[in-house]
Amino acid sequence: MSGAQANLFGGGESGPPENSAVAETSANAPLAARFRPRTLEEYVGQEHLLGKGEPLRRLIEADRLSSLILFGPPGTGKTSLAEVIARRTECRFERVNAVDSSVADLRRLLGSARLRHQNGGRTLLFIDEIHRFNKSQQDVLLPDVESGTIRLIGATTHNPTFYINGPLVSRSQIFQLEPLTPEEIAHLIERALTDSERGLGKWNATLAPEALEHLVAVSEGDARRVLNALELAVLTSPQKPESEDGHLLITLPDMEACLQRKRVLYDRDEDQHYDTISAFIKSVRGGDPDSALYWLAKMLEAGEDPRFVARRLIILASEDIGLADPRGLLIANAAKDAVEFVGMPEARIT
Repeated sequence: MSGAQANLFGGGESGPPENSAVAETSANAPLAARFRPRTLEEYVGQEHLLGKGEPLRRLIEADRLSSLILFGPPGTGKTSLAEVIARRTECRFERVNAVDSSVADLRRLLGSARLRHQNGGRTLLFIDEIHRFNKSQQDVLLPDVESGTIRLIGATTHNPTFYINGPLVSRSQIFQLEPLTPEEIAHLIERALTDSERGLGKWNATLAPEALEHLVAVSEGDARRVLNALELAVLTSPQKPESEDGHLLITLPDMEACLQRKRVLYDRDEDQHYDTISAFIKSVRGGDPDSALYWLAKMLEAGEDPRFVARRLIILASEDIGLADPRGLLIANAAKDAVEFVGMPEARIT
């Protein structure tokens, strides 16, 4: 179908022709927007869903997707994955934000999708923050989701079984996205620094090892946050004498200034790691809540896995409290379950 035909049968909307799926991002857009992956091979993270042989990857490659709800924290790639799917399956990509869209907006888009469907075209409707739609807005989607007129991808940071209507959930497949691992964040940073087409390659920038470590540690698995901070650091860091070879060296103070967070002296599996958890456990054992909260805050601020802390508290409940208060183990286990279910940053409260 030609571009003119697509517009004719698509209700007169402007945008790329059907087979282009997703409009290209402006070169002036922030790094996090213009560096979005274009293919599954460029996509970073979510190996449990998109690794070779995993269920979601098989569905995409076979073009057998129906409707999806992507559930996960900010910066884990929900929008990027929707755009990759639209490109891969050659669907017209329509994006709606639930915060500022009405029922009338939805009816207009769905009407265009029906005309397109009648003429052999396909529409992928991506709804960001879908949990913000009320019941009537979600109900408008049901007939077209059920008939296959649209492929719906809803993105939410909230548990869909609590915040999305049961009928819509039952017609969709739910996939949970996880925060990116430190290794995945480091890989993303390296690619952004070396990519001259859409990344920061033209600046010839290099991160000092401690600056890279700090950026990864405070990222909390959020790719958008990392790319925004990295771009700010590259664009604002002064040229230094030690980088006269043409490389822009970004040091730890540069990165701390961009993130507005000082580096916590901590390591993942050496003395700082073990000394800090030991101080935390001894503070709890000694009945000093202020000290315990201080060491806990240090670990979480440094990016420690909260599940590690929860495991150590379960050991403490048995080893150090034991029969003096048998409820201690119940409380520690309840905290562990809550940490697993909620995740950071709210898990710090638990």
